[in-house]
Amino acid sequence: MKAGVVLLAAGRATRMGANKLVADLRGKPVLAHAVDAVTAAGLPPPIVVLGHEATATRAAVERRPACFVIAPDHAEGIARSLAAGIAAVPADWDAAIVCLGDMPRLSPALLRALAARARPDVVIVPCHEGVRGNPVLWGRAHFSRLAALRGDIGGRALLAGLGDAVVELDWGDDSVRVDLDTQAALAAERVRGG
Repeated sequence: MKAGVVLLAAGRATRMGANKLVADLRGKPVLAHAVDAVTAAGLPPPIVVLGHEATATRAAVERRPACFVIAPDHAEGIARSLAAGIAAVPADWDAAIVCLGDMPRLSPALLRALAARARPDVVIVPCHEGVRGNPVLWGRAHFSRLAALRGDIGGRALLAGLGDAVVELDWGDDSVRVDLDTQAALAAERVRGG
């Protein structure tokens, strides 16, 4: 089974008030942490979905291995960015690991663990202490449902209706629940990282 990463980096970051993906964190842009984790995991170059401030966001990581796709209707909500990413998945991928671009603690080990469990019919959700997080692996059988979403909702809205296709993967740290939605969250992550 083959899996790769769809990295969502098209949002307007309204709660942050600025393009958080290009903000410096420990010497490199926030988005670069996620792209570098994909490379370190030994997975194919990620599909990076761009939209808001696409030129600046792409420039933050364009020297790293990645494929870029524009979500022209990204302003309609995360669902449209997700659809653009899923549409760009190569035919030989059995699953896509959908990841947020603002996850600074994304672990190569977690990406490898998800990819190793890839099947076309499953959805694998990492959990820490009983709380579901990101990224989520979506088997190809579910791509059409993801592409049909509308508005500012992501794939999580589909999970309740998928029954036994959803498998939880226990993860030993809270990295699966950390993203940078606010200036305070970014400041706290900078303090944490020294």
